[in-house]
Amino acid sequence: MLVADRYRLDVAIGRGGMGEVWRGHDQVLGRPVAVKLMLAADSDPEAAARFRLEAQTAARLHHPQVVTVFDFGAWQDRFFLVMELVEGHSLAQELETLGPLPVDRVAAVAAQTAAGLAAAHRQGVIHRDIKPGNLIRGADDGVKIADFGIARFADDSSAALTGVGQIVGTSLYLAPERALGSAAGPGSDVYALGCVLYQLLVGEPPFQSDHAAAVLHQHVAAAPAPPSWRCPRLPGAFEEYLLRMLAKRPEERPAAQEVADWFATAVWQGAAAASVPAEAPASSAYAMPRTAAPAPTVYALPKTPAPAAGSRRAPAASGRRRSAKPGRQEGGDNLHLRVRALMRRHKVITIAVAGAVALVVSTLLSMAAIGPGN
Repeated sequence: MLVADRYRLDVAIGRGGMGEVWRGHDQVLGRPVAVKLMLAADSDPEAAARFRLEAQTAARLHHPQVVTVFDFGAWQDRFFLVMELVEGHSLAQELETLGPLPVDRVAAVAAQTAAGLAAAHRQGVIHRDIKPGNLIRGADDGVKIADFGIARFADDSSAALTGVGQIVGTSLYLAPERALGSAAGPGSDVYALGCVLYQLLVGEPPFQSDHAAAVLHQHVAAAPAPPSWRCPRLPGAFEEYLLRMLAKRPEERPAAQEVADWFATAVWQGAAAASVPAEAPASSAYAMPRTAAPAPTVYALPKTPAPAAGSRRAPAASGRRRSAKPGRQEGGDNLHLRVRALMRRHKVITIAVAGAVALVVSTLLSMAAIGPGN
């Protein structure tokens, strides 16, 4: 199949609600390409507009971590989008095959994806659908962001809802402000990336439910469980920074460029105390503080100098009364403690005996006061 007399379609490599993706070949420039071929243009006007927006949005971006768009047009009443062909697989496929990833590989995904998002944000583009299925790992082990089909421009005044009142995006990775119906911003992409990193570490996103509405409620009202509970080898610095990315308020999350710079260094391997910048608000993270165990206190007995050889022991200060023997004194103390313990254990008997004694004493005092003469 030859599209627009230029792009030969070889084999379908993906299919979605709006169309299908083909591995193809650009016969003019002689290079492999990916061709996204939409369904009939007149079948769904909203989908057609979204497809066109994807082309316009992605065409503004030129970054190693973003899939490059080469061409866009119409052919036989169908829109097509020609993109860079990434030989690899999505992180969703990687999770399904391998399960949770090693911490260092997750840190690399964080740095690369955040760098691509920062480039998009500088152009005023919000992706709005960051998820494992839209992150492609290439043959060089690099990660690229794909599918800007529901992206929007930051200066677009349109609402976050579609015409039929549905939230655009995937509920498992939806930021709290978007769950409440507010427009997406750069912080929404950072939150979604935080959900993806959480899933790559533990194998599941931070919030799950059988009902999408329940997931949205959790995004708004529930704190995520610390990922170290499921990933014990996760450094404290990594965990605290990840929980900052999952902060409920957008202003408390780091910017995408800050995330990229932070994960590009070895800081994420450090101690938890070094992970949160000094200017970060205290409420921006839900991580449990990790404190070192206090050093044990050692009490030393005073040392008494040994008497000189041949010297006699000095007499006691009183000189007359000898001290009680240790065994007798210890026995007296133990008896006293046993009596008190018995009294505490048998409170009813103790109170009854005390009352009887008080009655007898009161009777004797009354008899003494009356006297035999009266």
